[in-house]
Amino acid sequence: HVQLQACGGGLVQAGDPLRLSCAASGHTFSDYSMSWFRQAPGKEREFVVGITRSGGRTYYGDSVEGRFTASRDNTKNTLYLQMNSLKPEDTAAYFCAARYGVFTFRPVQYDYWGQGTLVTVSS
Repeated sequence: HVQLQACGGGLVQAGDPLRLSCAASGHTFSDYSMSWFRQAPGKEREFVVGITRSGGRTYYGDSVEGRFTASRDNTKNTLYLQMNSLKPEDTAAYFCAARYGVFTFRPVQYDYWGQGTLVTVSS
């Protein structure tokens, strides 16, 4: 059983940075591909960033590429999301997710989900 705990959300101003963390426990962290998804009120769940098991390759949604960076520390069982130049449209609940094996963009293929952390970006 794998448990994911997301933290780091809060209220920030447009243009500011913010760093989210996702702490994993249970099984071997390096066996899991990891991603961040987000969901704003009234909108569908959206892929944000993803990272392979070793951290050797990252993937980005079109709306965040160039501003957000995914990373992981397998010695600490932790996934990170560095968000820069935040915009009001980035406001959403952010969820970390883990998939046993190779990376995928598809939410239905992820095995475990964190509880979410809310990011609010004001104008």
